[in-house]
Amino acid sequence: QHNLDYYRQNAAVIAAALDEAGVWYCGGKNSPYIWLRCPNNMGSWEFFDYLLEKIQVVGTPGEGFGKNGARYFRLTAFGDRSRTIEAVERIKKALG
Repeated sequence: QHNLDYYRQNAAVIAAALDEAGVWYCGGKNSPYIWLRCPNNMGSWEFFDYLLEKIQVVGTPGEGFGKNGARYFRLTAFGDRSRTIEAVERIKKALG
């Protein structure tokens, strides 16, 4: 239960940052994965490259799950809390 609570709290950290940045997303409540709509109509691989090159944050391009994932990106709550906080702060700055 402790591990589940820890990852739920990470998901809440991610969700709060995306709310603050005005990014549409779903998930993170009953799943450790948060799906977000890529900004500026970017494709998911384009957004992957943008995050990697600009802020050194990695996630999963939605296109890896099929054509319907083309404009979506997946973040995970499975991680260290301090690194999760650092990553979402970087994401907020990159999208702001």
